[in-house]
Amino acid sequence: MENEQIISIVSGLPYPCVAISMRDFERILCANPEAKAFLGDGIEGRHFYTVFRQPTMIEAIEGAIKSGERQNARVTISENRRDAFYDATCINIAGQYCLVTFQDRSDQEQIQQMRRDFVANVSHELKSPLAALMGFIETLRTVAKDDPKAQERFLGIMESEAQRMNRLVNDLLSLSEVEATERQRPTENIDLHGLIEQTVDILLPAATARDVTLNVVNQTNTDITVKGDSDQLHQVFNNLIENAIKYGAKEGNVTVTLSQPTYLPALRSEGIEVTVSDDGPGIDPVHLPRLAERFYRIDSHRSRQMGGTGLGLAIVKHIISRHRGRLMVDSVMGQGSNFRVVLPYDISILAQRNDVS
Repeated sequence: MENEQIISIVSGLPYPCVAISMRDFERILCANPEAKAFLGDGIEGRHFYTVFRQPTMIEAIEGAIKSGERQNARVTISENRRDAFYDATCINIAGQYCLVTFQDRSDQEQIQQMRRDFVANVSHELKSPLAALMGFIETLRTVAKDDPKAQERFLGIMESEAQRMNRLVNDLLSLSEVEATERQRPTENIDLHGLIEQTVDILLPAATARDVTLNVVNQTNTDITVKGDSDQLHQVFNNLIENAIKYGAKEGNVTVTLSQPTYLPALRSEGIEVTVSDDGPGIDPVHLPRLAERFYRIDSHRSRQMGGTGLGLAIVKHIISRHRGRLMVDSVMGQGSNFRVVLPYDISILAQRNDVS
């Protein structure tokens, strides 16, 4: 086989590939553009030792050259300040060339890491209340078995910890259900203003307990109907308004504003924006990119005291994604926070309703 044939084969492959010539002192004969993207442009003519510095990679290439058998290796390569993971396959071609191909496994590796992190976080969240329950049960059986006051106090704490675990399990189930339906487009016609008013009415007792004033501002001057899932959208606004009540200013204001339908660059189409604003302490900008991550908390101790599980905004983000919308947050320290939900708005729905009326 001639060099020109190998060069032609390598250049035509859709995945990263490098050809090493055994006839030219194991130097790299050629590499396609996909391989040069992460190995560099000036690798042709160099010995493979100077290009592939990882021991596992060198061992696999040497094994293919010497034994003539296919060799595999997992390699990590830095790309754009992050690690990329590849499965490398080394193939001996007629004792003259060694083809090294790469298959990107970064996405799979990231998914596996997310699963490991998720299991670790769930285990950590459940471990503390379980340890507390076990400790109090042991205390009630021993030193507090004849102390009614201690029993009453401990049972109250145990109930609180059990409720905490119950909230976590319910949020995990909600997150699972939302993820299962995320690719299914909702088809129900929802009166958005009516849904928000209903949600605010449900949360009035929580607002009253913190002396918070709830306001709904409808700038549309009409009923707004969107395609959606009423239960899930209720969950979105319930979560955002409840968070504003809990973490905003005590004796402050929470305002839910329904904007006029307009073209929104975030959607590249007509959309409606719902903003939940509070006048609380605000959020440090360093936290904003990670707010919707699972189990991410700005203040873990305060969040747990308030009954938070760290999953609420992750659920909100998935629901809004299912509705082809966007969740955006802006905040200024000392001036409160704005959580903006942007949803697609189909003008044809309003036209159909006008025709009927």
